[in-house]
Amino acid sequence: MSVILVTGGTGLVGKAIEYIIETEPEGSRFGKRPGEKWIFIGSSEADLRNQEQSKKLFEKYKPTHVIHLAALVGGLFINMKKKLDFLRDNILINDNVLHNAHLLGCKKVISCLSTCVYPDKVEYPLDETKIHLGQPHDSNFGYAHAKRLVDVQNHAYKDQYGDNFTSAIPTNVFGPHDNFDLESAHVLPALMHKCYLAKKNGTPFVVWGSGKPLRQFIYSRDLARLFIWMLREYDDVEPLILSVGEDEEVSIKQAADAVVGAMAFTGEYRFDTTKADGQFRKPASNKKLLSLIGDFEFTPFEKALEETVQWFQQNYENARIGKP
Repeated sequence: MSVILVTGGTGLVGKAIEYIIETEPEGSRFGKRPGEKWIFIGSSEADLRNQEQSKKLFEKYKPTHVIHLAALVGGLFINMKKKLDFLRDNILINDNVLHNAHLLGCKKVISCLSTCVYPDKVEYPLDETKIHLGQPHDSNFGYAHAKRLVDVQNHAYKDQYGDNFTSAIPTNVFGPHDNFDLESAHVLPALMHKCYLAKKNGTPFVVWGSGKPLRQFIYSRDLARLFIWMLREYDDVEPLILSVGEDEEVSIKQAADAVVGAMAFTGEYRFDTTKADGQFRKPASNKKLLSLIGDFEFTPFEKALEETVQWFQQNYENARIGKP
């Protein structure tokens, strides 16, 4: 019997993995396999910053495999304001998860990193060899250093004990169960929520910035399939970028246009160019992923976005929307 524990199992990626495990045909490449038990836990079940609670959680479920998604995350402003909290809380979470997995003799742990671990000044495209080549951007150095340390810990556990611990680096993830709170949401869910409110209130849909920056967006359900593949087939300690190709970058304007179309918004729609654009582009290479996984079809951006908008509209009252 394999027991797969998914920390952060009630968030965007955890919910997507649960959806894929429940909907893909049993025994298929990404479906649930005979003899597998999947457990999805959120912070209400255990505070993973706490050593004792973490130990009890692992002793309760006795996982053989772990997909570690739990983290203290937030938008740019809160990252800048609370650098120590983001550093310390994430170090504690990661250390408790990895150490308990080690003590229990887990067969594999995959931790989720982020492209923000990369140096601020780096040659593009990003790839798996460039994580530690310089300082991360100052705005989120607490979070970025805590996530970088997971890669360091994975190597140390492997070197000293032979543990099969690795990590994944997704690009910009979006999908059902995302965080749509305008104070802290990432760009796509923020655009969806803004457009939804503009349509509901009969006000203009105003997008901050010029709309020119480019991003690689990955649908949470595609990312879920990749995590399941990694769990079964990827046994290298080196991190793996999980992303669509560099040729599939989407401009913020294209993304906003797609949101307007999916929401059937017909009101005034404009860009506020007095607002900052942020980084123009930070492309990541998925060559290593494609060389290993073989045949994998990403959901087209427009289709994934339509499905997410539909979910958001149907679940607005229960979604993570903050205070509009």
